Amino acid sequence: MAAESLNPAPQARPVAGGPASPALAAAVREAATRAAELVGGVALVFAASGREGGVLRGAAGFAGPDAARAAAARLAGAVRETLASGALCEVPAGFVPGRRAQGGGVIHPLAWEGRAHGALVVAWPAGSPAAPDAALAALAQGLALRFDHAALEAEVKGLRTQAAQLGRGHEEKADEILKLSEALFAQDVELVRSHEKLGKIERLKNDFIEKMSRELRTPLNRMIEAIISVLTGENDTLSAASQGSLRAALDDGTAFLRTLQNILDLWRLKQGELPVEIQDVNFRETVGEAIFSVQDQIGDKPLAIEQRIDARFPKIRTDLTKISQILFLLLDNAVKFTPRGRIEIAARVAESRLHCEIRDTGIGICPDDRQYIFDEFYQLAEPSTRRYHGAGLGLTLVRDLLVLLGGEISVSSEVGTGSCFAFSVPVQVIG
Repeated sequence: MAAESLNPAPQARPVAGGPASPALAAAVREAATRAAELVGGVALVFAASGREGGVLRGAAGFAGPDAARAAAARLAGAVRETLASGALCEVPAGFVPGRRAQGGGVIHPLAWEGRAHGALVVAWPAGSPAAPDAALAALAQGLALRFDHAALEAEVKGLRTQAAQLGRGHEEKADEILKLSEALFAQDVELVRSHEKLGKIERLKNDFIEKMSRELRTPLNRMIEAIISVLTGENDTLSAASQGSLRAALDDGTAFLRTLQNILDLWRLKQGELPVEIQDVNFRETVGEAIFSVQDQIGDKPLAIEQRIDARFPKIRTDLTKISQILFLLLDNAVKFTPRGRIEIAARVAESRLHCEIRDTGIGICPDDRQYIFDEFYQLAEPSTRRYHGAGLGLTLVRDLLVLLGGEISVSSEVGTGSCFAFSVPVQVIG
C-alpha cells in the first residue's frame, strides 16, 4: 500500500452514538452509493473503533452482504493504517475481491479538525477511467463532517443530561454546553456549504456530459452524412477497398453516435429529465422496426431473427419511444454476442402487462458475469481484446428505462448455448 502524506495524523476514536443515529446511517448509505456510482465500482464506509480499528458501516456496488464483508476483511489492515496516519492510501489492483474492483482504488480518511472518524474506500473495474479525485475528496470531507456532527450532538446530549442531574450551580457544565452548541451551529453551516459544494461538482459534471455529448454529435453526424453521400453518389468511381474502408468508418461512426446517445439518455434518466409519454403502440410493427434497425449489425453472419408474436396481438398504450429503444438495445446485444444461429422474439399481454422474451443461440454468460451485466461500463470481454465493441452502457440503459416505466427484467443463460432476456412492463390494452 502506498500512502500519500497529508496533515498530521488525527486521533482515532469511536463515534459516540454514530451507528445508532438514523440520520448518520442514512448519510453513510447515501455516501457509499454515491461513491460507487462515481467510480463505476464498489465503495465501503468504515467507522473508527478503538478496539478493531475500523468497523464496516456501509457498502455499495457488491453482489451481496457476504461479498462486502469479505472485502472489508481484506481491507482491515489498510484501514487501520489510514486511521493511524491520516494519509490517503492507494489500494493495489486486484486487492479487493470482485470484478468491479479489479482496477485498484483509494482509501480516504474521514477526519475533521484532528478527529478521525473512519475511512471511505472506493475501488473500480480494470480499464476504468481515473477516479474523479475532487468529487471523492468532497464526498469524504462531507461524510467526515457528518460523523463529527453526530459525535458532537451525542456529547452535547450527554452534558445536558449530566447538568440536569446535578441541578443548578454548575456553571462549568453550562459553559461547556454553550460552547459545544456554538460548535454544532457552525457545523450546521458547514454541512450546508458541503452540500452546496457537492451539488456544484455534480452540476459541473452534468454540464460537461451534456455539452460534450452535443458538441461531439454535431460533427459526427456531418461525417456520417458525408460518408453516406460518397457511398451513394460516387459508388462507381470508388475501388472495392475504398468502399470497404468507408463502410467500416460508417459502422464505427454510427456505433460511436449510439454510445453518445446512450450516455446522454442515462444522464437525463438520473436527472429525472426523461419523461414518460403514453401513446397507442402497435407492438408487432415496433418489433419489426427494431429488427430492421439491427440488420446492418448482422452483416454476413449466418443469423436469423424470428418473431413469435400472435397476429391478433392487441394494441396497447405505453411509451413507444422507450419500448422501441429497449427492443433495439436488447436485439443489438443479442446480435453482438451471437455469431450464428437464431434470435427469437416472443411476446404476450397478460393481466395488463406486456411480457417479452429475446432468446439467442449465442456465446452465453457465465454465472460470475451475470450479476454485473447491467452495471455501467461493464463488458464481458477484457477491454484489451476488443473482440466485442461497445461501451457497456446498453443493458444499463435497458434496466433504467424499464425502471422508469415500472417494469422489470431478468436474464437466464448457459455458456455456449445462449441467453434469454425477459422483461415486462405495465400497459393499457385498447383492443
